[in-house]
Amino acid sequence: MSDFPLPRADLPTPALLLDVAAMDRNIAAMADYARSKGLALRPHAKTHKSGEIARRQIAAGAVGICCAKLGEAEALAADGVGDIHLTSPVVTKGGIARLTALAGKIRLSAVADHPDVVRALAGSGVTVFVDVDPGKHRTGVTSPEAAVALARAIVAAGLTLGGVQYYCGSEQHITTFADRHAAIVGKTDYLRTVLAALETAGFAIPVVTGAGTGTFAIDAELGVLTELQVGSYIFLDREYRDCELAGPRFEQALWVDSTVVSANTPGMVTIDAGLKSFATDAGVPVPMSGTARYAFMGDEQGALIGEDLPGLAERATLVPPHCDPTVNLYDRYHLVDGDTVTGSWPVTARGRST
Repeated sequence: MSDFPLPRADLPTPALLLDVAAMDRNIAAMADYARSKGLALRPHAKTHKSGEIARRQIAAGAVGICCAKLGEAEALAADGVGDIHLTSPVVTKGGIARLTALAGKIRLSAVADHPDVVRALAGSGVTVFVDVDPGKHRTGVTSPEAAVALARAIVAAGLTLGGVQYYCGSEQHITTFADRHAAIVGKTDYLRTVLAALETAGFAIPVVTGAGTGTFAIDAELGVLTELQVGSYIFLDREYRDCELAGPRFEQALWVDSTVVSANTPGMVTIDAGLKSFATDAGVPVPMSGTARYAFMGDEQGALIGEDLPGLAERATLVPPHCDPTVNLYDRYHLVDGDTVTGSWPVTARGRST
């Protein structure tokens, strides 16, 4: 579809909507906050998977972006993004060959958590970060001693030690600020022991990267991280709307528009946005307005239940439960200004999970 502008009511649904003005205000607010705290900002592109949005973040002051997967980094690099940190390990022979090729084109850093991987990365030209496990056991070295051993392996392999990555993903959505603050204080105390061990062993750690939308203000207060990997702040979603966030106030900038396709049952209407329209890991979406509640009705349909319901063929706008994987379900962002669709952007790295 290229006939823009067009009335929002004429846009086929389900459709992923983006209020660019609100998103740009969110980008500016986080960039200003990071500057005010003396922190580098490296937003996580796994949220938006968009070359256009990454360029806007960098233009606002970000030093670069993060990518979760190598394919994501390749797609965004091809779209003009020139400074990327890869937050997940790359361990296969084929993956390391691709990583080496990408490092020849852009400024690239990556994480490792095992000496064998570091040795395989020798000659790649990639700057390597020690990935530290904050306790979830997803990836990362699991002790200060292991961090020191990995740093030694990085130097021995002739690679540049870029710093330490410490991302507390499980803590980002703790609902109350007080509980989230207490959890991050405890995690940061452990990180200090890792950094102290590295310092004692003679390693300079220029960058300590981590944090997220739920914890960046806490991490800034604690003063250990030097770089913020925030992602969802540009859009928000139901999970973060449910959290007591600190720092700048961000606006909802991302929605899914749907249409009522059946209205035969009192107290319920069926809309054309079901399991294929929303990530389901964080529960259900919520209507942007009104008091109705949403329920999944299958792959293609959902239901709105309550008394305050739209009528047949009318629109229902919903806040995604979790923005990152919801974005990955769509080919394009439709850009909206009120009731007008002004254009569209591709989701550049959609599906690039390898």
